[in-house]
Amino acid sequence: MQTVTESNGPMRFHEFREMALVSMEDICREIFNENQASIKTKKEAVAIRNLTNIFNTTLKLSNEKGFHTMSLRDLSQASGLSMGALYSYFTSKEDLLEMIQNQGRRLTQRILRQQISRVKTADQKLRTGIRTHLYLTEVMQPWFYFSFMEAKNLDKSQQRKTIEGELASEQIFVEILDEGLEKRIFNLEQPILTATVIKAMMQDWYLKRWKYSRRRISVDDYADFVIYVIESIVKPNNAARPEPDA
Repeated sequence: MQTVTESNGPMRFHEFREMALVSMEDICREIFNENQASIKTKKEAVAIRNLTNIFNTTLKLSNEKGFHTMSLRDLSQASGLSMGALYSYFTSKEDLLEMIQNQGRRLTQRILRQQISRVKTADQKLRTGIRTHLYLTEVMQPWFYFSFMEAKNLDKSQQRKTIEGELASEQIFVEILDEGLEKRIFNLEQPILTATVIKAMMQDWYLKRWKYSRRRISVDDYADFVIYVIESIVKPNNAARPEPDA
């Protein structure tokens, strides 16, 4: 996956979407490759098609009624797959949840770190990290929404994994802020709290998209504003006010 670096101007969402090629099919392909021993369907194309159907239907039903109240029979009826076909891919609803959550977390972490690694300075990494995370929440919005909203209904082991995943993405920003402090690019007192605020601002985007849509605020507008706010904190004398889209 290629990227647009800061030296070529800020990456915009349409560029990221074309390059990242993140889709449910990509997630399902990785799941199939990593779980071939347990998945009974051996034809890759069939397995990916059915897994995509299963996961998209699961996210839809979960957003409508909650994963904890969704039964596998509900999933069977909504997806058009028999109960036997469902059991070809997982043995229980808990297994299904584990597959969806784990792969989404891994994919997010990998793409976020890949994009950040392509720029050099801490301020470039901060801007790239914010944009990449926001753009990922846009192309994977159903998964991010599902993960956040269902966290309270998960068992303790799954809740712990969800919390660990959130802290892991926060830690990426803590590392960037610490690097900026060490190299005297940033000037701030509390990098951990600042990273927490960054994460909260990004969560507001995918949890309340209706609000921004009503106000005709694009993900690029929001990314520019978040960067401006955070740079006002970490680089108080150098933050560039975001320009409105032409």
